[in-house]
Amino acid sequence: MSVFTGVMGVVFLFVLLAARVPVALALICVSFGGVASLLGVTPAIGILSNTPVSFVANWTLSAVPMFLLMGFVAFHSGLTGGLFDAAKALLRRVPGALAISSIFACSGFAAVCGSSLATAAAMGRIAVPEMVRAGYAPSFATGAIAAGGTIGALIPPSILMIVYGVFAETSVTKVFMGGITIGILTALLYSGVVLLTCWLRPDIAPPRPLEADPVSTRKAIANVWPILLLMVLVFGGLFSGVFTATEAGAVGAVGAILIAVAMGRLTFERFRVALIETLTTSASLFIIGVGASMFTRFLGLTGLTGSLSAYVTGAELGYFQLMLVVVVLYLVLGMFMEPFGALLITLPVLLPIFRQEGIDLIWFGVLVVKLLEIGMITPPVGLNVFVIRNVASEYASVAQIFRGVIPFLLADIVVVIIAILAPSLILFLPSLI
Repeated sequence: MSVFTGVMGVVFLFVLLAARVPVALALICVSFGGVASLLGVTPAIGILSNTPVSFVANWTLSAVPMFLLMGFVAFHSGLTGGLFDAAKALLRRVPGALAISSIFACSGFAAVCGSSLATAAAMGRIAVPEMVRAGYAPSFATGAIAAGGTIGALIPPSILMIVYGVFAETSVTKVFMGGITIGILTALLYSGVVLLTCWLRPDIAPPRPLEADPVSTRKAIANVWPILLLMVLVFGGLFSGVFTATEAGAVGAVGAILIAVAMGRLTFERFRVALIETLTTSASLFIIGVGASMFTRFLGLTGLTGSLSAYVTGAELGYFQLMLVVVVLYLVLGMFMEPFGALLITLPVLLPIFRQEGIDLIWFGVLVVKLLEIGMITPPVGLNVFVIRNVASEYASVAQIFRGVIPFLLADIVVVIIAILAPSLILFLPSLI
């Protein structure tokens, strides 16, 4: 074993990432070179040839394309289009109704999507123009949607949580259930930000309630039945134990297709687009996962993870000190990397440490996903911000959107503090299984 080789491997990895080398390629190159320097070229070729099959053949990972297909079919067939209207109808008397409706619509879309980018893009197209017309400041309107999009990876089915569960070798279903709590808490605190802004700055967020037509209200609420049916079908079966997370993905995908066909909304062209997006997204995620799996093997051969675990144990870091290190690490990485890369680069190092410290890996997975999603709205590489910029370019610049997410970032910090101070809040629902 050579801890020095492991350290140099980590250094080279970040050098490659700083040079804009794709995450998957950087992981594979560093891992191959590191194993070759330790054991020779032949073993390195063996790991390179065996890892893709052993990783992708994981049964739990087959849930990823299934949930992606469910989300893309629901989106392209228009099944999710009524979420914003239904939220407006239910919340029209609340100050800042449009902004709060967009946040809860993001939460509803998250239940059939699993991606914060897709959630932000879908809601951005629908909600931002209406909010601006109603008198909301463009920066606040776009910032609210960019922040609301992060809920897409918190409320199950979350693709990040599935990948985490595979690498941590823990129950994906329990991580999902922990995500429900953190997702709802995030939505409530975001809504609190809107209410506070309406009170303090009515010029930015108009507090006046929305006018509603009783007929259109009933119609808007009735239009969300396809999503509600999908949610009951998938999560009812998943959390009752009728089927696993992988089976839930398959049931959800088939359910979305059948509902869209029955409503006459799924044309061949829409299904083709949904299928292509599912395949390309799955392939990009899996190749990063292959690289991360190789990187895990490389670090294990060097003994670096064991040395770090021993160091943390010897340093006798307290719970809050260790949490501070983790929070700062992920917040910094989130400023420069996309979530999957940051997740899969750090797990090989952090998981052994947390196992050694006896910290619940289900709670840790939910916390990590929350921290990674904060990175989606922090400069300079807040991906949700750039997505909103693309779909609402006529309303706000990138700088204005980043300015608009600041109050929501403060709410995110409060969510993280609550999660660290009260782990039982996240673990309550998983403990029921």
